[in-house]
Amino acid sequence: MATWNMLLLQDSASPLMEQLTFFHNHALMILVMITMLVGYMMSTLFFNKFNNRFLLEGQKIEIIWTTLPAVTLIFIALPSLRLLYLLDEINNPLVSVKAIGHQWYWSYEYGDFMNFEFDSYMTPTTSLSMDGFRLLDVNNRMIIPYNSQIRLMVTAADVIHSWTIPALSVKIDATPGRLNQVSFLMNRTGLFFGQCSEICGANHSFMPIAVESIPPSIFTKWMSKMNSA
Repeated sequence: MATWNMLLLQDSASPLMEQLTFFHNHALMILVMITMLVGYMMSTLFFNKFNNRFLLEGQKIEIIWTTLPAVTLIFIALPSLRLLYLLDEINNPLVSVKAIGHQWYWSYEYGDFMNFEFDSYMTPTTSLSMDGFRLLDVNNRMIIPYNSQIRLMVTAADVIHSWTIPALSVKIDATPGRLNQVSFLMNRTGLFFGQCSEICGANHSFMPIAVESIPPSIFTKWMSKMNSA
């Protein structure tokens, strides 16, 4: 069961990830139907002993096997275009966070709240607590409120990195000298992990991303504590 779960998508934590999961299931169902139909027709051709040596053309069947794939592509393209539009839409953010990729850690800046910042390093295995996550947990997590529109601005200080959280459907490159932005909303609290998805050097696999979603009231208290520190 654990091996099977590794083949599935992560549980969604944002409305956009839910839509991506629905589209994945929609496209997969169409692929399964096509595979079963083609497999059935191939098997019947292999074991069919009848043939027609006078058959030279078949306009009806050619029309059918040209029209059906076109209709199938329309059923895949329309939801895909809708989803691409939703992923690129930028709403009015309530919180803006800037993530800066370094070799090999992340820095976060909260410019809306007296502009404080902190670095986020991977927790070494020797310092990991019993309830920690090996190679995924960090010393300072990115804290954001749930049910709030978040604007994430991403850049890099040295080489190209990629800020990725699969449960949020967020994957955006961190490019030196360029500021990219993405918008997302988390619909539940929890702890979500990701990793740099761009090969950025020897310790590429040791700069994880940890995002903690908390209620807005607790986020306000955390922000006040960080500003007073």
